[in-house]
Amino acid sequence: MGRLDFLYRMDLPHRAVSVYIYLYDRANKNGECWPAIPTIAKELKLSQSTVRRALHDLRKAGLISTEQRYREKGGKSSLLYKIQKK
Repeated sequence: MGRLDFLYRMDLPHRAVSVYIYLYDRANKNGECWPAIPTIAKELKLSQSTVRRALHDLRKAGLISTEQRYREKGGKSSLLYKIQKK
């Protein structure tokens, strides 16, 4: 049994499966990563809107959580993605 078998058994669109595997691959030992949406889109060859829909699918399924990060001067930075343990 593989580490991601649960993912393949879920009723998720292919966009969500692709983005989850991308985030899983880039996560640190705490299950956290922070790639920008344009970076995810470029590397997966998806549109940014498709990536946003996939992230929504993953949050709704309880597979990830997101937290907005901020720069020292208060401007928004990239999101922090946390892989939820299944």
